[in-house]
Amino acid sequence: MATEGDKTPAPADRATDARRSADRSADRSARKGIVGRLSWGLADQAASSMTNFAVGIYVARSLGLTAFGVFSLAWLTYGVVLNVARGLATDPLVVRFSGVPEASWRAATARSSGAALGVGTALGAVCLLVGLGLGGRVGPAFTCLGVVLPALLLQDAWRFAFFAAGAGRKAFLNDLVWGVALVPAMVIAARVDTVGAFVLAWGASAAVAAVYGCFQSGIRPRLTQARGWLREQRDLGYRYLVENVSLSGASQLRAYGLGVIVGVGAVGAVRGAELLLGPFLALLMGLSLVTVAEAARVLRRAPHRLSRFCLYLGGGQAAAALLWGAALLLLPDSAGEFVLGGVWDSASQLIVPATLGVAGAGLGSGAAAGLRALAAARRSLRCQLFASACYVGGGLGGAALAGTVGSAWGVAAATVCASAVWWLQLRSALRERDHDPIPEVRTS
Repeated sequence: MATEGDKTPAPADRATDARRSADRSADRSARKGIVGRLSWGLADQAASSMTNFAVGIYVARSLGLTAFGVFSLAWLTYGVVLNVARGLATDPLVVRFSGVPEASWRAATARSSGAALGVGTALGAVCLLVGLGLGGRVGPAFTCLGVVLPALLLQDAWRFAFFAAGAGRKAFLNDLVWGVALVPAMVIAARVDTVGAFVLAWGASAAVAAVYGCFQSGIRPRLTQARGWLREQRDLGYRYLVENVSLSGASQLRAYGLGVIVGVGAVGAVRGAELLLGPFLALLMGLSLVTVAEAARVLRRAPHRLSRFCLYLGGGQAAAALLWGAALLLLPDSAGEFVLGGVWDSASQLIVPATLGVAGAGLGSGAAAGLRALAAARRSLRCQLFASACYVGGGLGGAALAGTVGSAWGVAAATVCASAVWWLQLRSALRERDHDPIPEVRTS
């Protein structure tokens, strides 16, 4: 019989303490894993953003404002096609095959990358025909874009696949290879000194990274299985397609409308301001590579933490964007002209509204990651359609009222409003989930 002073814990107490210790250890391990994967995601996005930034700066300095505006139209068109491929091919991969057994991931990746390659080939042919039909200054840029689209989309598909597998280091190395290949490609393009040459150089270096991705993964894209993938993932894929295309399509409509209302030079000015905020814009554009996969893991392992994860994610991005914008306001004109050349005078007037727009988008992206992880495709689609309508209306309405600066302020206001809608929808989705099971995860 134990005495009053006996301090030896009972077996039940020891078992409880052991379970608590194991739970704490598991929590620390999970947090360490999230931090590690997010760190590789940030490193990858840093490499991607620096690559995009360097391309934009090099082209802006080499070609001048008008030609840079033409290059920007081709760049924005690539953004539309990229989001088509992501919605159909790689977004479902990240939602349903993050953290699954390797055999399931490899089979899904082969089909998903094949679908991305197929989309690039089909839409590349369309761009090629459009470019041949347009002629003039814009036509050659679209013709060259059509040639390189398959390589661009396949390279992006590898990045999604690596993050779904939790192998962010491989995605980072792939983007690093692309950046290295860009150096000689851009030097050659500068000697030719045409928009088409720069588009080809950009795409050819992406092809190097796309081939490297095949060696990294040991997977060959299954183009013949692309149709099967699209059919199996249609419940998510088609909604994500509409969602993604509405996002990039809104940017495209704003760019075309701005060119008509104000002039092609205005498109170059907006693109110049985006380049100044390049690290954060590139981070937002490719954010789903990391955050959706991580949000899906949080949902499976600790669903009660999803809301907090999304809040930290969105708030952190918004704060970082505001700090970067504040630093840009302190940039001397001489430094700005060194970076953007003749584009600086127009772009510098857009720093404040562009920063607010990026901060609003960053805040909303935290909620968007949560909705994707919950597979709440209907809710996220409604949010994105609302956001896109606001973006086009604010951008073109502002342009009609106050030119390029008015367009930038209209977009900033639209982005902040859309962010509020994203968070309201996430809140509703989380409430619904309290009464429903976790979305089914397909592993085969």
